[in-house]
Amino acid sequence: MAAIEFAIVTPLLLTFLFGIIAYGVFFGAVHSVQQLAASSARVAMGGLDEEERQDLVADYVSDVLDEGGILAADHVDVVVTASEANSDSLVVSVSYDASELPVWNLYEGLPLPERTITRTSLIRLGGY
Repeated sequence: MAAIEFAIVTPLLLTFLFGIIAYGVFFGAVHSVQQLAASSARVAMGGLDEEERQDLVADYVSDVLDEGGILAADHVDVVVTASEANSDSLVVSVSYDASELPVWNLYEGLPLPERTITRTSLIRLGGY
């Protein structure tokens, strides 16, 4: 009787376990992209013009991704622009192609998240 119960319940529990792990990795990537956008915006404040800000952010992102972690450097795209709505603000947008994360190996019938994670951060330049 126990062997039959084990044979019925084990595949279901393993499916849940692998789903939790796969979605956990995805949520970790989402959090990492958001943190990268916020930190990059803080780094960009040190630049005097748009070109210097872009260089500072590119160097920072490269250093962070070289340290390792969940994000692959060749899947990250960072754009630094001036805010259209507010001239004294800066927008940093980070996009990450998440198509190689393990969440995509799950059952096709499940509702899966977006393949491109995009997060932005808005920061005010100078003063209060």
